Amino acid sequence: MNKTWDTVPAALVSLPGPLAEPIPSAPHSQDGVSTPAHLRDLNLAQRTAAEYGVSDTDGAQISGPLLVIAGAGTGKTNTLAHRVAHLIVTGTLPERILLLTFTRRAAEEMIRRAQRILAAAWAKSRPKASGAAGEIAWSGTFHAIGNRLLREHAERVGLDPSFTVLDRTDSEDRLNLVRNDLGLAKKGARFPRKATSPFIRAR
Repeated sequence: MNKTWDTVPAALVSLPGPLAEPIPSAPHSQDGVSTPAHLRDLNLAQRTAAEYGVSDTDGAQISGPLLVIAGAGTGKTNTLAHRVAHLIVTGTLPERILLLTFTRRAAEEMIRRAQRILAAAWAKSRPKASGAAGEIAWSGTFHAIGNRLLREHAERVGLDPSFTVLDRTDSEDRLNLVRNDLGLAKKGARFPRKATSPFIRAR
């Protein structure tokens, strides 16, 4: 287990599913503290996740990791977009935020929502963050960010910055070329076809 998680326990927030009993929207004020206008569309559980560990002072001191357990239809993307916007509004520099998702579509949607929330929040108050437009430079899929990091630090790990990443189809075509060049496609005990080889290597 990662030692960071051993020594810094994550807080836990659960977002009820669409079939669960609805949670009321967060009130405009709670415990005498006014709810920021850009978070008023969230319910209580979502707001808890969006505001977790964020101070109201410049620099937004974060109080460690947060684990959010949520199923389909619970507003995960909306909650994360509001958290990103809230971090920037309260002073976190946009370039210090790393936003990772599994698909390009999800990444684009999350950034689009976050920037829309930011624009609305900044229209009502002067932004504290230094980023003029709140551009989140480090966002995308795990593969895209990994690829970007490798290119930026390629020489330090012994790679050519202009390296090429082969997808499944590229890998199959390369294997097929080698298979034919070595004459393995014409023998009695033939080398596996190009579509079969990646499955063998993956195991």
